[in-house]
Amino acid sequence: MKRILNTFFLALALLGSMALQAQNKKQMAYYVEELNKLSELAFGAQTDNERFNANELYISLLNEALAEPKSFTFDWKDLKGVSVLKASDNKFKVFTWAIVRDEGEYDCFGFMQVLNEKTNEYDVYQLQDRSPEIYSAEDASLSYTNWYGVVYYDLIVKEWKGKNYYTLLGWSGNNLVKQRKVIETVYFKGSSTTPLFGQTLFYKEKNRRRIVFEYSKQTTMLLRYDKQYHVFVEKERGKNKPVEFVTHEEEKEMIVFDVLEPMHEGMTGVFQYYFPSGSESGYFFENGKWKLLENVKTASHEKQVKENKYKEKKRTFYKP
Repeated sequence: MKRILNTFFLALALLGSMALQAQNKKQMAYYVEELNKLSELAFGAQTDNERFNANELYISLLNEALAEPKSFTFDWKDLKGVSVLKASDNKFKVFTWAIVRDEGEYDCFGFMQVLNEKTNEYDVYQLQDRSPEIYSAEDASLSYTNWYGVVYYDLIVKEWKGKNYYTLLGWSGNNLVKQRKVIETVYFKGSSTTPLFGQTLFYKEKNRRRIVFEYSKQTTMLLRYDKQYHVFVEKERGKNKPVEFVTHEEEKEMIVFDVLEPMHEGMTGVFQYYFPSGSESGYFFENGKWKLLENVKTASHEKQVKENKYKEKKRTFYKP
């Protein structure tokens, strides 16, 4: 009799759990539906006032949705107009999007959900774009309330000595004449869940906290994390033999990017006239640092550029 009762109560518990999961899914689906309506209002509005009023409602509703207990494990694939990235170790999720002003300037917005290991829940932080006020952006140590706003499209997690390091790739339309892409680092101190931006992970560049590329609105720049073949030459010498230069090819996972340069001499620092130079470089992760490797162009470069352009056209969270 006791075994039958135990089985009965177990079945009741399972049914209750399934009902709760179904209710949670229904609740999250409702949030997605309402958020998508607000997103359409924001992107389809004719004036800044209408656009940002809808966006304020969107921020409030998304904040409410992220407070739901199961929001971190929810699949946000049907959420329109927002980039959603999750760290492979489930440490955090980041939500980012952009609103374009009438004059062509981009304002970026975002949230982060970060795992609190003490409570086993996720704390929510609203990212506040302060990029117009941030000078020497590559050297600045920043917080979620002082954020160098971009829309993130890739999240890289690398491990070294038992610790995970997080790197984000992002884009912003910036203004009418230039745009930018960013290699950003995010980290957490001790057991704190507060996100900090600008960890010094760049080898032999101790003061550099992020990499910022600014370039013309009239072009496309490659910045992606990928496997890349690198050709290098090294000296080899056998006994009683002259030095020989031997060419090797090795594959590395790296952040590959177009090297930018001004159209003409005298335009150095005027970034609306910067275009890809035709050569590529990359950062590969080794011993807890991103190390620069120059001249990594491969035979598949043209294919990569086409794929990159296609992916950018498919994105709905900004207007390229």
